[in-house]
Amino acid sequence: MPTKILYAEDEVFLGKIVKESLQSRGFEVFMETDGNRVLELFRSSGPDICVLDIMLPGRDGFELAKEIRSINQHIPILFLTAKTQTSDVVKGFSLGGNDYIRKPFSMEELIVRIEHALKTGKKTVELPAGDEVMLGSYKFYSKRQLLVKDKEERKLSYRETALLKVLWDNRDDIVDRKTILTLLWGNDSFFNSRNLDVYINKIRGYLKEDRKLEILTIKGIGYRFITS
Repeated sequence: MPTKILYAEDEVFLGKIVKESLQSRGFEVFMETDGNRVLELFRSSGPDICVLDIMLPGRDGFELAKEIRSINQHIPILFLTAKTQTSDVVKGFSLGGNDYIRKPFSMEELIVRIEHALKTGKKTVELPAGDEVMLGSYKFYSKRQLLVKDKEERKLSYRETALLKVLWDNRDDIVDRKTILTLLWGNDSFFNSRNLDVYINKIRGYLKEDRKLEILTIKGIGYRFITS
Protein backbone atom coordinates (compact mmCIF):
# COMPACT_ATOMS: atom_id res chain seq x y z
CA MET A 1 0.00 0.00 0.00
CA PRO A 2 1.27 3.52 -0.76
CA THR A 3 2.34 5.81 2.05
CA LYS A 4 -0.46 8.24 2.86
CA ILE A 5 0.53 11.88 3.43
CA LEU A 6 -1.67 14.57 4.95
CA TYR A 7 -0.42 17.79 3.35
CA ALA A 8 -1.64 21.18 4.66
CA GLU A 9 -0.59 24.15 2.50
CA ASP A 10 -2.45 27.41 1.82
CA GLU A 11 -0.34 28.41 -1.20
CA VAL A 12 -2.48 26.67 -3.81
CA PHE A 13 0.02 26.81 -6.70
CA LEU A 14 2.88 25.48 -4.57
CA GLY A 15 0.61 22.89 -3.02
CA LYS A 16 -0.45 21.56 -6.41
CA ILE A 17 3.17 21.19 -7.53
CA VAL A 18 4.20 19.41 -4.35
CA LYS A 19 1.13 17.15 -4.36
CA GLU A 20 1.63 16.08 -7.97
CA SER A 21 5.36 15.53 -7.42
CA LEU A 22 4.71 13.31 -4.41
CA GLN A 23 2.00 11.39 -6.26
CA SER A 24 4.38 10.80 -9.18
CA ARG A 25 6.73 9.09 -6.72
CA GLY A 26 4.05 6.72 -5.45
CA PHE A 27 2.73 8.57 -2.40
CA GLU A 28 -1.00 9.01 -1.74
CA VAL A 29 -1.56 12.67 -0.87
CA PHE A 30 -4.51 14.27 0.93
CA MET A 31 -4.20 18.05 0.63
CA GLU A 32 -6.04 20.79 2.52
CA THR A 33 -5.61 24.58 2.30
CA ASP A 34 -7.77 25.63 5.27
CA GLY A 35 -6.48 24.96 8.77
CA ASN A 36 -10.02 24.61 10.08
CA ARG A 37 -10.59 21.52 7.91
CA VAL A 38 -7.28 19.72 8.47
CA LEU A 39 -8.34 17.70 11.53
CA GLU A 40 -11.42 16.41 9.75
CA LEU A 41 -9.22 15.26 6.86
CA PHE A 42 -6.74 13.74 9.33
CA ARG A 43 -9.47 11.61 10.88
CA SER A 44 -11.00 10.52 7.58
CA SER A 45 -7.78 9.78 5.67
CA GLY A 46 -5.74 7.98 8.34
CA PRO A 47 -2.36 9.26 7.10
CA ASP A 48 1.05 7.74 7.82
CA ILE A 49 2.69 11.17 8.11
CA CYS A 50 1.62 14.84 8.33
CA VAL A 51 3.33 17.67 6.44
CA LEU A 52 2.02 20.94 7.86
CA ASP A 53 2.66 24.49 6.72
CA ILE A 54 2.80 26.71 9.81
CA MET A 55 1.10 29.78 8.32
CA LEU A 56 -2.39 28.44 7.60
CA PRO A 57 -5.68 30.31 7.73
CA GLY A 58 -8.01 29.27 10.55
CA ARG A 59 -5.75 27.04 12.64
CA ASP A 60 -2.00 27.31 12.15
CA GLY A 61 0.38 24.38 11.90
CA PHE A 62 1.45 24.60 15.53
CA GLU A 63 -2.11 24.39 16.81
CA LEU A 64 -2.86 21.52 14.45
CA ALA A 65 0.23 19.60 15.53
CA LYS A 66 -0.80 19.89 19.16
CA GLU A 67 -4.27 18.51 18.39
CA ILE A 68 -2.92 15.75 16.15
CA ARG A 69 -0.53 14.71 18.92
CA SER A 70 -3.47 14.43 21.33
CA ILE A 71 -5.06 11.96 18.87
CA ASN A 72 -1.94 10.08 17.75
CA GLN A 73 1.28 10.32 19.76
CA HIS A 74 3.48 8.52 17.24
CA ILE A 75 2.62 9.79 13.75
CA PRO A 76 5.53 11.76 12.23
CA ILE A 77 4.90 15.50 11.77
CA LEU A 78 6.99 17.72 9.47
CA PHE A 79 6.62 21.50 9.51
CA LEU A 80 6.99 23.68 6.40
CA THR A 81 7.61 27.39 6.91
CA ALA A 82 9.18 30.53 5.52
CA LYS A 83 10.07 31.63 9.05
CA THR A 84 13.69 31.57 10.13
CA GLN A 85 13.58 32.28 13.88
CA THR A 86 15.16 29.67 16.13
CA SER A 87 12.24 30.12 18.54
CA ASP A 88 9.88 28.74 15.88
CA VAL A 89 12.06 25.64 15.47
CA VAL A 90 12.04 25.06 19.23
CA LYS A 91 8.28 25.62 19.44
CA GLY A 92 7.67 23.15 16.63
CA PHE A 93 9.71 20.46 18.35
CA SER A 94 8.10 21.15 21.73
CA LEU A 95 4.71 20.44 20.17
CA GLY A 96 5.88 17.06 18.92
CA GLY A 97 7.26 17.88 15.47
CA ASN A 98 9.78 15.45 14.01
CA ASP A 99 11.39 17.79 11.49
CA TYR A 100 11.32 21.35 10.21
CA ILE A 101 11.79 22.35 6.57
CA ARG A 102 12.32 25.95 5.52
CA LYS A 103 10.91 27.32 2.25
CA PRO A 104 11.97 27.29 -0.48
CA PHE A 105 12.87 23.60 -0.53
CA SER A 106 13.56 21.03 -3.22
CA MET A 107 11.33 18.01 -3.72
CA GLU A 108 14.36 15.79 -3.21
CA GLU A 109 14.90 17.29 0.25
CA LEU A 110 11.24 16.94 1.19
CA ILE A 111 11.10 13.30 0.09
CA VAL A 112 14.31 12.42 1.93
CA ARG A 113 12.96 14.00 5.10
CA ILE A 114 9.60 12.25 4.74
CA GLU A 115 11.27 8.87 4.24
CA HIS A 116 13.63 9.53 7.15
CA ALA A 117 10.77 10.49 9.48
CA LEU A 118 8.83 7.38 8.49
CA LYS A 119 11.87 5.17 9.03
CA THR A 120 12.95 6.59 12.38
CA GLY A 121 9.36 6.72 13.58
CA LYS A 122 9.37 2.92 13.52
CA LYS A 123 12.37 2.69 15.83
CA THR A 124 11.41 2.01 19.40
CA VAL A 125 12.96 1.74 22.82
CA GLU A 126 11.65 -1.36 24.57
CA LEU A 127 9.57 -0.35 27.56
CA PRO A 128 9.23 -2.81 30.45
CA ALA A 129 5.93 -4.37 31.41
CA GLY A 130 6.79 -4.49 35.11
CA ASP A 131 5.48 -2.55 38.06
CA GLU A 132 6.18 1.03 39.04
CA VAL A 133 9.64 2.50 39.52
CA MET A 134 10.22 5.07 42.26
CA LEU A 135 12.04 8.21 41.10
CA GLY A 136 12.46 10.08 44.36
CA SER A 137 8.94 11.19 45.29
CA TYR A 138 7.56 10.24 41.84
CA LYS A 139 6.18 6.94 40.60
CA PHE A 140 7.13 6.17 37.01
CA TYR A 141 4.99 3.69 35.08
CA SER A 142 6.80 3.20 31.78
CA LYS A 143 4.31 0.69 30.34
CA ARG A 144 1.41 3.10 30.93
CA GLN A 145 3.55 6.15 30.06
CA LEU A 146 2.61 7.77 33.35
CA LEU A 147 4.39 9.88 35.98
CA VAL A 148 2.65 10.25 39.34
CA LYS A 149 3.36 12.46 42.34
CA ASP A 150 0.96 12.25 45.27
CA LYS A 151 -2.42 12.11 43.49
CA GLU A 152 -1.36 14.12 40.47
CA GLU A 153 -0.88 12.15 37.25
CA ARG A 154 0.99 13.29 34.15
CA LYS A 155 0.52 11.37 30.90
CA LEU A 156 3.83 11.13 29.02
CA SER A 157 4.36 10.84 25.29
CA TYR A 158 6.21 7.81 23.93
CA ARG A 159 9.48 9.71 23.51
CA GLU A 160 9.20 11.37 26.93
CA THR A 161 8.75 7.91 28.45
CA ALA A 162 11.62 6.42 26.45
CA LEU A 163 13.96 9.31 27.33
CA LEU A 164 13.14 9.09 31.03
CA LYS A 165 13.69 5.33 30.93
CA VAL A 166 17.11 5.70 29.29
CA LEU A 167 18.15 8.28 31.89
CA TRP A 168 16.83 6.13 34.75
CA ASP A 169 18.46 2.94 33.48
CA ASN A 170 21.80 4.79 33.39
CA ARG A 171 21.29 6.90 36.52
CA ASP A 172 24.41 8.40 38.07
CA ASP A 173 26.33 7.58 34.87
CA ILE A 174 26.90 9.80 31.85
CA VAL A 175 24.79 8.97 28.79
CA ASP A 176 26.16 10.57 25.64
CA ARG A 177 23.85 12.55 23.37
CA LYS A 178 24.55 10.41 20.33
CA THR A 179 23.38 7.27 22.12
CA ILE A 180 20.09 8.91 23.12
CA LEU A 181 19.55 10.42 19.67
CA THR A 182 20.20 7.11 17.92
CA LEU A 183 17.86 5.21 20.23
CA LEU A 184 14.98 7.70 20.11
CA TRP A 185 15.30 9.38 16.70
CA GLY A 186 17.53 7.17 14.59
CA ASN A 187 20.44 9.61 14.11
CA ASP A 188 22.14 12.67 15.62
CA SER A 189 21.16 15.26 13.01
CA PHE A 190 20.89 18.94 13.93
CA PHE A 191 17.09 18.84 13.93
CA ASN A 192 16.94 15.77 16.16
CA SER A 193 19.55 17.28 18.46
CA ARG A 194 17.39 20.39 18.96
CA ASN A 195 14.44 18.10 19.57
CA LEU A 196 16.37 16.31 22.32
CA ASP A 197 17.11 19.66 24.00
CA VAL A 198 13.38 20.36 24.13
CA TYR A 199 12.59 16.95 25.60
CA ILE A 200 15.32 17.21 28.25
CA ASN A 201 13.88 20.55 29.40
CA LYS A 202 10.38 19.05 29.50
CA ILE A 203 11.54 16.13 31.68
CA ARG A 204 13.37 18.54 33.97
CA GLY A 205 10.15 20.51 34.34
CA TYR A 206 8.16 17.40 35.18
CA LEU A 207 10.61 16.45 37.97
CA LYS A 208 11.29 19.93 39.36
CA GLU A 209 9.29 19.45 42.57
CA ASP A 210 11.81 16.90 43.87
CA ARG A 211 15.13 18.66 44.43
CA LYS A 212 16.91 15.34 44.92
CA LEU A 213 16.40 14.58 41.23
CA GLU A 214 18.57 16.41 38.74
CA ILE A 215 19.48 16.00 35.09
CA LEU A 216 22.98 17.43 34.66
CA THR A 217 24.23 18.56 31.27
CA ILE A 218 27.79 17.39 30.70
CA LYS A 219 28.85 19.93 28.09
CA GLY A 220 29.92 18.41 24.80
CA ILE A 221 29.18 14.88 26.00
CA GLY A 222 25.67 14.20 27.26
CA TYR A 223 23.63 13.95 30.45
CA ARG A 224 23.78 12.48 33.94
CA PHE A 225 20.63 11.71 35.91
CA ILE A 226 21.40 12.30 39.59
CA THR A 227 19.11 10.65 42.15
CA SER A 228 20.73 11.60 45.46
